Amino acid sequence: MPKDIRFLQRAHMVLAFLVHFYVHSTPTVDNATTILIPRSIAMPFAAVSDALDMPPVMTFADVVLWNWELIRPDEPLSVGNIRYVNLLSGNETERAFYALSGEIELKGVEMLQTIESFMTLPSTADVAAINSISRNLSNLKTTIDELTSIFQSCRDSVDPQAFYWHCRPWWNGSPPAGASKPQWVYEGVSSSKTQNVAGPSAGQSSVMHALDIFLDIDHKLAQKRQPAPSEANKKVAATNFMERMRLYMPGFHREYLQYLSASPRSVRDVALRHPSLREPYNAAVAALKRLRDVHIRIVTLYVVTQSHRAPPPDIQMRERDGGVARGTGGNEASNLLKHGRDATNRAMLRD
Repeated sequence: MPKDIRFLQRAHMVLAFLVHFYVHSTPTVDNATTILIPRSIAMPFAAVSDALDMPPVMTFADVVLWNWELIRPDEPLSVGNIRYVNLLSGNETERAFYALSGEIELKGVEMLQTIESFMTLPSTADVAAINSISRNLSNLKTTIDELTSIFQSCRDSVDPQAFYWHCRPWWNGSPPAGASKPQWVYEGVSSSKTQNVAGPSAGQSSVMHALDIFLDIDHKLAQKRQPAPSEANKKVAATNFMERMRLYMPGFHREYLQYLSASPRSVRDVALRHPSLREPYNAAVAALKRLRDVHIRIVTLYVVTQSHRAPPPDIQMRERDGGVARGTGGNEASNLLKHGRDATNRAMLRD
């Protein structure tokens, strides 16, 4: 097994594409409950996945973080200088979706820098520290607003019909137990290593998880905050969706999130103690809520609405999932996103 992480990442990406091509190109047998992934693909995929501490299935990292090349190799990495290479559907909407996701990740680096600036402050109590935190929160609000603009720009390049009917089915991983579609069996691989194989989802973005942790967005509903969560919120919280999505991240990304979660330093707690920080903290949280409002509208257009429409003529099999619109990671899209939006709103500091 190579020790260079770049080789491992590329191997995971290539094998992920092979597995998804194989599964979704294999004709289904009536009443089949499983589909066998041959050991020639399954075993090396499992070994590489072990080395990266992530599951043997296509993930957000495979399609967005490890699937690009520089257009002009003599120039630095930038939004305008990367091209997404591998596609499952062959549809340019798929490439555009990856590019949009990559733009969000690159912009997310600015958020990570803000988080690091806060985490490395010698103190959070003196005047200089309070001023620094205030500036960082204002910068964070601006960055989140820019992310919202990127989200909104998807309508310019990502076609809703092509996204839902041509691209999205290829991303599906093994269905949950009890589903009507065959579950994936990895030949020669212990079933204990294939428990989390739902497929890629934007919910696997490490930078967005880091932002939630930094702003103390309580997706688990562990804190008593207002307004009180709805029954739908409670139902989503019980699924531990955000925690499950972390299982699909590269191991070192997950370790970073664990480091942030375990830190006794909380920007929300600091803002509670220092009234001058309430406004910039709330402004950042409000910006994140606006982003999630926009995300809900986008998913309604690209997933929910499309799930209730007839497929285009060139689609031979209609994917309905019982009429419930689900995200690419197997989640019920509407309730999940509304739960995230509502959890964000509850983080606001109130008098």
